[in-house]
Amino acid sequence: MKTAVVTDSTAYIPLEIREKLNIHMIPLSVIFGNETYQEEVEITADSFYAEVKTKELPTTSQPPVGEFMELFEKLSKEYDEVISIHLSSGISGTFQGAVSAGSLVEDIKVFPFDSEISCMVQGFYVLEAAEMAAAGKNAAEIMERLEEMRKTLKAYFMVDDLSHLQRGGRLSSAQALIGSLLQVKPLLHFENKLIVPFEKIRTRKKAMKRIVELLGEAVKGGEPHRAVIIHANREQEAIEWKAELEEQYPHVEFVISYFGPVIGTHLGEGSMGLGWVKK
Repeated sequence: MKTAVVTDSTAYIPLEIREKLNIHMIPLSVIFGNETYQEEVEITADSFYAEVKTKELPTTSQPPVGEFMELFEKLSKEYDEVISIHLSSGISGTFQGAVSAGSLVEDIKVFPFDSEISCMVQGFYVLEAAEMAAAGKNAAEIMERLEEMRKTLKAYFMVDDLSHLQRGGRLSSAQALIGSLLQVKPLLHFENKLIVPFEKIRTRKKAMKRIVELLGEAVKGGEPHRAVIIHANREQEAIEWKAELEEQYPHVEFVISYFGPVIGTHLGEGSMGLGWVKK
């Protein structure tokens, strides 16, 4: 059995890694007025953050089902089955698009997987699936491993400005208002597929310190973990944070990633996150 691995652009896996591991990617889009850009294809994270400084905050859109069908049909010429791993179905219809397309294509068996999360933490599932597929594992074996990963996979993030989440409908107006009045930097996480507040913390520094405490609790047993620092146009801060964390947790392998255009639209510049999973 030959298994293909598909994900969407919000996993923010660099092109060279996608090419090396044979990962196929379907882009989501950001829409500035009448202009639509596919993220990771037509607009980069850097150009997006430069653009939003001078324009209205864009809207975002999921890939059309037809794009999924086209990709799955193309893959059917070379593969027997495909695992399609997507951002949380609680914040986007992308996963449902993969489900619909999978039920409509005939020559390939599609296994959609709801990561129930996003960004490079979603990417951890994708990388694992791609490595297993390359080693000749079938979709059933890979899906079983992804469900096992779900038990130890966590992510927390801090937003600088709640108005983005509120405007995008990802957080209620009341929560946004209370947060901004108190100058709160809420720690957020995914719960039941949705972005919800985890704790309310007064300052950015304390919020990031609390995320590190949560990592410490997760990795205190000494088992090897992989972790990712995710930033919204704060690369230098991410580099410094990585150096500190590597010193503190030598048994954890850290990488740096970013909140790209689609997720950056909802979280806003300055957001920072940390996600991890047991190896």
